[in-house]
Amino acid sequence: MSTKLVGPVVRDGEIAEALITAIERDNPDAEVYVEDRGGYIRIHTEKYCRVTRQSLEAALGRSCPLSQIEPALATFAGRIQSGDQEIVWYLEN
Repeated sequence: MSTKLVGPVVRDGEIAEALITAIERDNPDAEVYVEDRGGYIRIHTEKYCRVTRQSLEAALGRSCPLSQIEPALATFAGRIQSGDQEIVWYLEN
């Protein structure tokens, strides 16, 4: 695996499954790497990883402000930029 991976590390299984689905949808040209470590799940793509509120809510089947994702994050890889409609993890050039 590349050392240039970015994305969330999640403790909550329901949120992790929804994030995997949403990240796959929001990053159609990227390979999504998922590592289940028991206590947490790493979800990464190379260099850039985006998740939108629309895709996350579709995967969850309910409303979910992106601010509700933060408590489920154990940590993340890369830099993070978050807003009301999307979260982006990226590498700084």
